[in-house]
Amino acid sequence: MAVVSLPRPAAALLALALGAAGGWAASLLNLPLAWMIGAMAATTAAAVLGAPLVFSPGLRSVMVAVLGLMLGSRFTPAILDHIGEWAVSIAGLLIYTTIAGLGCMAYFRRFGGFDRTTAYFAAMPGGLSEMILVGTSLGGDARLIALVHASRLLLVVSSLPFALQLLLGYEVGAAAPGADTGAASPADLAVLAACGLAGYFGARALKLPAGAMLGPMVLSAALHLGGVTEAQLPDVFVAAAQVVIGTAVGCRFAGTAPGLLARTAVLALGSTAILLVTALVFAAAVAAITGLPATALVIAYSPGGVAEMSLIAIALALDPAFVATHHLLRIFMIVVLAPLAFRRLAGGAK
Repeated sequence: MAVVSLPRPAAALLALALGAAGGWAASLLNLPLAWMIGAMAATTAAAVLGAPLVFSPGLRSVMVAVLGLMLGSRFTPAILDHIGEWAVSIAGLLIYTTIAGLGCMAYFRRFGGFDRTTAYFAAMPGGLSEMILVGTSLGGDARLIALVHASRLLLVVSSLPFALQLLLGYEVGAAAPGADTGAASPADLAVLAACGLAGYFGARALKLPAGAMLGPMVLSAALHLGGVTEAQLPDVFVAAAQVVIGTAVGCRFAGTAPGLLARTAVLALGSTAILLVTALVFAAAVAAITGLPATALVIAYSPGGVAEMSLIAIALALDPAFVATHHLLRIFMIVVLAPLAFRRLAGGAK
């Protein structure tokens, strides 16, 4: 079969059109988290079949910044009453990340035959872009690291909403029920837009991990906690974020040889099982200690991307601020501590 080639703008438009069509079809079927899962399914299938898909990182960054604004608006003064409970769950997150990451590293070494560097950075539960960059700079296989993380993300995001819906009876829609509080005023939208721009470029200048989301979220949270605004973005932004982020996940598989993709997907399935089972154990333990909702802890600990897991939290009507904070802190811990820990491990192995 001949490989079709398209100019990059046309390939990007094709990817977005497929993602939107897939999301629309999934919404007609009333699937959980329809717009994101539908977009992922459509673009992943097209990519595996050889469609010339590309996706603009800039567009994803814009939508992630919008999601950061939405998450920041969920920070309320009532959150301050639960800081102590959050501290316990964050401590549990650090222990979970260490144990699960080392377990997956051993799994990749034993069953995948990965070299030490590739196994280590493929095993870390989060920080996909950062793990690819750091792992490659230390001699790891960039393609394997990227494929493992992308496959894991696809598996988690596509299965977790269905599992929660079937096993626990959650109604998972495009957005949290009752989350849309009405149209924000033009003045509120201007304030939020300014937060988004200042937060995005400020975090970028400081080179913060997950800065496209973290910067706008922090500024939006500060304004909402300070009572400057109570505006919420309409639910249509949640659906748009799902389409863009789901399409970006699917496009990561474009140009990958089917054999390599199948082998990596099988390995990713095993590592995802290790991470999710460990997350369930830690979530249950922390819930018993703190009284925090076990489902929110499962989403906060699950090895998905911060944007994707935050959208799941919104769709489940859980506390997206809680979930996003944990995932952002995990990315920060991984980006800062994982390279240092690897150098210690590599040095001790000599």
